[in-house]
Amino acid sequence: MKKIAVAGTGYVGLVAGVTFAEMGHQVLCVDIDQDKVELMKSGISPIFESGLEELMKKNFAAGRIDFTTDFQSAYKDADAIFIGVGTPEQPDGSANLSYIATVARQIAESVEKDCLVVVKSTVPIGTNDKVEQFIQDFLVNDVRIEVASNPEFLAQGSAVHDTLHAERIVIGTESKWAEEMLMKIYEPFNIPIVSVNRRSAEMIKYASNDFLALKISYMNDIANLCELVGADVQEVARGMSYDARIGSKFLNAGIGFGGSCFPKDTKALEHIAHENGYDLKTVKAAVDVNTEQKVKLFKKAAKRLITFSGLKVAVLGLTFKPGTDDLREAASLDNVKLLLEKGADIFAFDPVGIENFKRFYPEGKNLNGSITYVTSPQAALEDANVAFLYTEWPEVKSVLPNEYTELMQTPLVYDGRNVYSVEEMQQANVEYHSIGRSSTERVREGIVSNGK
Repeated sequence: MKKIAVAGTGYVGLVAGVTFAEMGHQVLCVDIDQDKVELMKSGISPIFESGLEELMKKNFAAGRIDFTTDFQSAYKDADAIFIGVGTPEQPDGSANLSYIATVARQIAESVEKDCLVVVKSTVPIGTNDKVEQFIQDFLVNDVRIEVASNPEFLAQGSAVHDTLHAERIVIGTESKWAEEMLMKIYEPFNIPIVSVNRRSAEMIKYASNDFLALKISYMNDIANLCELVGADVQEVARGMSYDARIGSKFLNAGIGFGGSCFPKDTKALEHIAHENGYDLKTVKAAVDVNTEQKVKLFKKAAKRLITFSGLKVAVLGLTFKPGTDDLREAASLDNVKLLLEKGADIFAFDPVGIENFKRFYPEGKNLNGSITYVTSPQAALEDANVAFLYTEWPEVKSVLPNEYTELMQTPLVYDGRNVYSVEEMQQANVEYHSIGRSSTERVREGIVSNGK
């Protein structure tokens, strides 16, 4: 077993550290935030991720993982140091590598023995070459340092499972020594390893994420056309899914992709291509489709209603997907902003994302409207004039079609995740608009609302 240090305790770093400990390695996770470190030492995960906190507590109690702000003690005698810090998007779409550079210099000034530095963060092609040179430039002691690429392919909400049961592990190295070190570290995982050079490993990460983003945007484009020609995108996707060349995953139409990876990585690869004099037309199209898709239902509703001002608007789901409290690039952020600007009184529900959302929109008056956070979908729907579904949480999916009719002032529903069948919402007398399918009309029998 190896002595491993992990720089950064976000999704990438913390999941990596905990799973390495679970496999028997001795792990020390480094973060600059002392409060966060104390939180983790007390057994509380700083991120909402299924199974993570339980494994963190288990391995901390067993003495296989610990947390510190003291990078010097963590790095000085580590066999391998994994870098999992953020590479946030800059205004021009490029990746901000300042956090990588900070850690690289700390490593150079701290290591006292031969060490493999492994970059798990998503970085532009060629970054690992620069990181290795940067470390050599600032290296204090006469030790062997090499840099390897080991991109992550976890999905938020299932990150622990994705790491422990991955379809493959990708490693990018430039020497047999580095390759064998990484092979040894990952041996207990018993997962197929794809060993390539560093630049190929960096590209595999971008190419994989952007291909999935392309599939999503393609299906959303098809969904928009389905609405115009009278086809049902779910039936289309089902027919496509039987083709082994296409597969069944990432064929669900909706209001676009969000999160920490797809939006950032598509823009970053487009920027890399531009820097190299190449126009990556397919990825650019995916970005454009996704941007427009996020507010598609708002635009539909704006055409249907005279105004949002003074209306009670139910918002069901705030995070970019179920199983996470992450709001990065969540469709709710774009849509809530537009609704508040138009004077809506929003009642929002999410099982885990509310506290994060309050950082953007505190409870009470906001812009020209207001926002109130509630603890159940039913509380949001009570006397509402219109409802928007942005995240398909189990709590949202469990709302029965007739509850919209019974609870809402006007059962007018815009579903960004195609949670319900058109037929069941029609039977419940709900005016229902979704993505890539026909809409229903409510039988009003001479009245505008349900008389509440």
